[in-house]
Amino acid sequence: VEAYKQGLRPAVGYELNPWLLCLSNYRAWKAGYHGKVSFLKKDLWKVNLSDCYNVIVFLAPSVKPPLATKLLAELPPPPRVVAGRFPFPSWTPTSTPPQGLEQVWAYDMKEVRRAAQSRAEGSPV
Repeated sequence: VEAYKQGLRPAVGYELNPWLLCLSNYRAWKAGYHGKVSFLKKDLWKVNLSDCYNVIVFLAPSVKPPLATKLLAELPPPPRVVAGRFPFPSWTPTSTPPQGLEQVWAYDMKEVRRAAQSRAEGSPV
């Protein structure tokens, strides 16, 4: 819902937990965004993200390293990724507003890819 409010369209969420899926759809309806925001029961690991230019994730830290690999492989240029609650451990964020439980980390994937390529080539970032 927040992605849609910020002008990111289409706004599609993926969730496997049926309770969280229902809660997300309810919150979208309650906020007046029913039909504008979609939440689908799909496995993020099986979804092709090659047409996504903005990705927002709320996942546990243990999932971030394999997700980083998936995002680097699938996202087209020039995407942005926003992580809520937990950052990607090997990426440098371009911004981190606000603090506390609402903390998010925004990543410019062009910069993340450049840093990953430099590490792979063995040169300093």
